[in-house]
Amino acid sequence: MRLQACLNGARPATQGVHIPRTATELADAARGAVMAGAESLHVHPYQDGIETLAPTPVADCLNAIRDAVPGTPVGISTGAWITPASLALHADIAAWGVTPDFVSINLSEDDAPDIMQIASAKGIGIEAGLWSVADVDRFLGLSVPQVLRVLIEVPDLDADTALDLYRTMVLKLDGRTPVLAHGEDRSAWPIAMAALQDGHATRIGFEDTILLPNGDPARDNAALVHAAAQILGTTG
Repeated sequence: MRLQACLNGARPATQGVHIPRTATELADAARGAVMAGAESLHVHPYQDGIETLAPTPVADCLNAIRDAVPGTPVGISTGAWITPASLALHADIAAWGVTPDFVSINLSEDDAPDIMQIASAKGIGIEAGLWSVADVDRFLGLSVPQVLRVLIEVPDLDADTALDLYRTMVLKLDGRTPVLAHGEDRSAWPIAMAALQDGHATRIGFEDTILLPNGDPARDNAALVHAAAQILGTTG
């Protein structure tokens, strides 16, 4: 897997683009992204406009996407901001009847190892989210379930600073696990291009940026994925 689409995230719907929130909107966006070249999907379920990990809206979201793009792996975030009380977040995940193929778990959050254990016990794959060199150190020092990959998640930084951070984290990981690297806003395309050129996976979509590589606004997630797929095609 080289190219993942991140369809919504917590990006506000006030930036001139339509951010998919409902299960139907996410299914439509997923269909377009997969047709454009996405091999897996990362989504944030919502209920009544509020991000949630409650079992029913998670199931509605996953079922709608899987009906739209059968066989495409779908993952969701477990970010602490979604359910601020950690025990409630753990209870939501433990109660999932319909489960994602994988979850993204931020190593910057104190209870990351607990969430990893809960997900692993339910047979859910794990993406370990690393936002800093300190996160890499923590990940390497933990006894955690096997992960599908690590996410090198570079915040909104200028290109040179973003690339320095990305390269430092890759070097520290030393090939121990597959890498998906992505950035946010200013760093989104520099990191995507570097990751694909280096043979790693990347992700792109409205969670990470609303702009195409040339700086023009993207009309939808599919346009962003198409642009990334073109870069992937030129890098092999």
